[in-house]
Amino acid sequence: MGAWADGEESMTGSGGRPRGGRRPQRTGRPQDQTAKPDNSHSSVHARRIAPSGTPRRQPTAGRARSPGEPLHTSSQRGEPSRTPAAQRQSQSPRPQRAADRVDAGPPPPEDADVTLLAADVRAELRGLTPENAERVGRHLVAAGQLLDEDPQRALEHARAARRTAGRLAVVREAVGLSAYLSGQWQEALTELRAVRRMTGDNAHLPLLADCERGLGRPDRALALARAPEAAGLAATELIELRIVEAGARRDLGQLEAALVVLRDAGLERDDVDESVIRLWYAYAETLVAADHSDQARHWFSAVVEADDDESTDAADRLVELDG
Repeated sequence: MGAWADGEESMTGSGGRPRGGRRPQRTGRPQDQTAKPDNSHSSVHARRIAPSGTPRRQPTAGRARSPGEPLHTSSQRGEPSRTPAAQRQSQSPRPQRAADRVDAGPPPPEDADVTLLAADVRAELRGLTPENAERVGRHLVAAGQLLDEDPQRALEHARAARRTAGRLAVVREAVGLSAYLSGQWQEALTELRAVRRMTGDNAHLPLLADCERGLGRPDRALALARAPEAAGLAATELIELRIVEAGARRDLGQLEAALVVLRDAGLERDDVDESVIRLWYAYAETLVAADHSDQARHWFSAVVEADDDESTDAADRLVELDG
C-alpha cells in the first residue's frame, strides 16, 4: 500500500512511526518487549495516514486494533434468522444513515488539511460523497498526527472515520495501526486482517503476528512468521517479522531457538538502519535471558554505537549488566 504521507519516508521520525528507533516501551505488550518490533514497519504503513510534512514514527513492529467483534454476522453468512418475519419487521431498527452516525466520537478537526494526505489516500476518499470524504479525511489527518504521541486519541479519530467509511482499506488500516499502538490487540488484529483481505498486501504480517503474541497465542504468531507470504516481504519488514518470531519463541521458553531465529535474520550487516538496530537489541536482550551476559554486552555496545538518535535504552542496559 502506498505511503500515507506524500513524499514522507517516515511518518514522524519513526513514523507517525513509532518505535522504529525508539526506546523500547515496556507497557502494553507481551512479556518480552524486545520481541516486539519497534514500529519500524508500522511506520512505513502509517505513512498512508500521516500528513505530508508531519514527523511520523512507525508503529511498533507490531501493535494496535478495535474490539474483537466477529468479522461476519450470522445473517452475513446466510444463516436464517429464527425470529418470525412479522416480529423482525416490527423489532428491526430503521437502517442508520451515515449522516446519523457521525456524531459518535471526536469531531473532525476544523484545521485538518486533507490535502496533506497522500495522493492514493485522497483517491480512495473520492468514492465517498464530498461531505463524507472531507469528514473522513480530516479524521485520518488527525489520526496520523496523533499516532505517535497519543495513539488512543488517534484510535478514536480512526474509529470515527470507520463509522462512515468502513469499506475503505486506508480507514481500516488507520484503525488497525492506532489500535496496535494502543495495545488493543484483538481490534488491531481484526482490522489489519481486513486490510490484508481487501488489498492482498502482506506488509502487515509482522504486526499481525505481534498481535497474536499480545493475545497470548505465540503458536499462532509462529505460524504467521513462517507463512509462505513472508518470503515476499521487504527486507525491513522481514527483520521485524523475525524479531516477533523470536519473541514468540521466548514466550514458549525456547531461548536458544529464539537466538537462532535472530542470527538467521542477518546480524552482520554493512548497512545499519533502524530495523537492524532493533534486531541487535532483540538479540542482546535474548542473550541476557539465556544467561550469555558477555555476548549481550557486545551487542548492546554495538547498538549504542550505531544508535545516534538514542532511540533505545541500550546504554542503560549496559549499565545494568555492569552494575
